[in-house]
Order: sequence, then structure tokens, then C-alpha cells
Amino acid sequence: MFRILLLLFAGACSGYFGRRSSFVRRTASGMQITVCALLFVFGASLGSDKGLIADFGRFGGHALLIAVLGVAGSLLAAAAARRFFWGKGGRP
Repeated sequence: MFRILLLLFAGACSGYFGRRSSFVRRTASGMQITVCALLFVFGASLGSDKGLIADFGRFGGHALLIAVLGVAGSLLAAAAARRFFWGKGGRP
């Protein structure tokens, strides 16, 4: 884990210090293609997993529940912040 974080930090530093280089600017399209290819391979490997596909409905139900509860929590937090910071009328 530490090795991965170290490589990530080294890559971020090299990109930061070499950002004015033409080589770094040309790698942007290559990175986009690489990320798309990785997402495709990841999706293909997930789609070929029979256990995952068999439980797809259960996972979807859990995801829907998490999404609904997350939105409800965000709305409650926004209402509480509005009342706490701006009073009952909602204006400063």
C-alpha cells in the first residue's frame, strides 16, 4: 500500500514540475485512451462474473437504498444549515 502511494506521489510531483513540458501536454490524449481501455476491461471482467450477475438485483436494491438515504441526509443537512445560518426565513 505504501509503495502505491509513493508511486502516486512521485507521479504527481513529476507532473507538477514538468507541466510546462510539451511531452506532458501530449500525454493527455494517451491518458484518456488508457483510462477508457481500463474501464472497458474492468467492465468486461465484472460482466463475466456469474456470481455478481446472479446477485445483480440485490446489489441494485442496496445501491438504491444507499442513494435514497444519502439524498435524504443531504436534504436534512441543508435544511438544518439553512435554519442555523440564515434563520427561519432563509435570508441572511
